[in-house]
Amino acid sequence: SKILTLSSLEHIRLRPGMYIGRLGNGSHPSDGIYVLLKEIVDNSIDEFIMGFGKRIDIRVENGAVNIRDFGRGIPLGKLVECVSIINTGAKYNDEVFQFSVGLNGVGTKAVNALSDQFEVTSFREKKSLFAQFKSGELKNDPATNDTNESNGTKIRFTPDSKLFPNYCYDLGTIRKQLWNYAYLNRKLTITLNGEKFKSENGLLDLLKEEVSEANLYDIVHCQNGQLEMALTHTEHYGEEYFSYVNGHHTNDGGTHLSAFREGILKGANQFFNASFDGPDVRDGLVGAVAIKVQEPIFESQTKNKLGNSELRSWLMPLVRDT
Repeated sequence: SKILTLSSLEHIRLRPGMYIGRLGNGSHPSDGIYVLLKEIVDNSIDEFIMGFGKRIDIRVENGAVNIRDFGRGIPLGKLVECVSIINTGAKYNDEVFQFSVGLNGVGTKAVNALSDQFEVTSFREKKSLFAQFKSGELKNDPATNDTNESNGTKIRFTPDSKLFPNYCYDLGTIRKQLWNYAYLNRKLTITLNGEKFKSENGLLDLLKEEVSEANLYDIVHCQNGQLEMALTHTEHYGEEYFSYVNGHHTNDGGTHLSAFREGILKGANQFFNASFDGPDVRDGLVGAVAIKVQEPIFESQTKNKLGNSELRSWLMPLVRDT
């Protein structure tokens, strides 16, 4: 029998769903073209979290995405392998990236592999290096040049239309993504085709924007160590939540959201010395919770649901007592 050996980027192209979830054409917020954009922005966010670069500029036009951050720039000697070889990068060092989203070393490489055209330029200490790829294959001979550009990284990619037929980026979907980044990274400025996204008050700003009807009391907002949360009640039925891990929106919640909901119930029962059921306390609740975890465990490559079971032991009491 024949044994087929694939390079890592070839495997990504052969099994893209393992890395970015659904493919789609951009008509749904979970479609792969938005995951590609997010994977690149996540790296820029990590630079901001580490204290490097307070602005990220994004342009989306004619099916291509351009992202420029003002972090440290990828080390020039590592540029090609950092965007094309799996499991290379700095994010495996806990001291360097304590609360990173992209810990698997795959993100940028997946974007490269799934793009018809992928270009990256690193600006670092008055030097620059440019690399150009097609479907994950290096197409130029990168050479170092002098530059007056500020430190940082610039990436341009065009999703492969063979993998994403008839795709089209919806700017409304991207705006929602970018507002989530802004709420979770105060003082960071993001621009999309010149439009600015910036938050001064984190999850408080998020709930002010998302609560569409009159809330019954002022939004409760607090931050305690690695936890930030905000909540209020409205007159509508049911519960609505926004949950995040290390700046990443977990669409499907997970253990942090379960602990948050449980902590709210136990806190109410403790305060009123009562035995309320969940619906008694949480009906009409709109809440947001964001936590930072050094080793997040997600239930899929697309990171939509957190699975760290050990969180409950410290997160639930923290919410309850707050």
